[in-house]
Amino acid sequence: MIQQKICLLGSFSVGKTSLIRRYVDSLFSEKYLTTVGVKIDKKYQKVDDKEYTLMLWDIAGEDDFTSIRTAYLRGMAGYIIVIDPTRPHSYETALSIHDMVKSNAGALPAVFALNKADLKQSWQLDPPRYQHLHQLGHPVVETSAKQGQGVDNMFLQLLQQRENSHG
Repeated sequence: MIQQKICLLGSFSVGKTSLIRRYVDSLFSEKYLTTVGVKIDKKYQKVDDKEYTLMLWDIAGEDDFTSIRTAYLRGMAGYIIVIDPTRPHSYETALSIHDMVKSNAGALPAVFALNKADLKQSWQLDPPRYQHLHQLGHPVVETSAKQGQGVDNMFLQLLQQRENSHG
C-alpha cells in the first residue's frame, strides 16, 4: 500500500471541500462551510496493480488577505489546484498558488481542476485563458462536484503522473 499526501489548493469557495466529499463519500451538499486551516480525509484507490492510501488535505482557501501556510505542503506527493471559472479571480489566484508551490516544494505531479462544469454557461473565464494552463505541463480536468463529473478522473490523472515519473 502506497501512502500519498495530496493537497487541494485554490481560492475560497471554488469547491475543494465539495470535490473531496464527492470523491470520498459520493456526496454533494449545497451547504457551504468555510474550511478553517486544514481538513484531512482518507481514500483507498487502486490504479492498475497498485493500491494507494490517499491522505487528502483540504487546505483553507487563499485570497488577497490569506495565504496558504507552506508547512501544510510538506511531504505532499502531488496537488490539485481548483479553479472556479464563474469567478475569474480564482484563476489568477490559482496561477500564483502554482508558482508558490513550485518554489517551495519543487516540481511535483499536479492537476488543474476547472470546477463547476455544470455551470459552464456561466463561466466568465474565456477559453484561451484556461487553455493556457495546458502549457504549464499539467493535466486540466473539467469537474463538477455537484454532478460527479471528472472527479475520479482528476485524482486518476494525478496518480498516473506519479506512476509515469517513478516508473
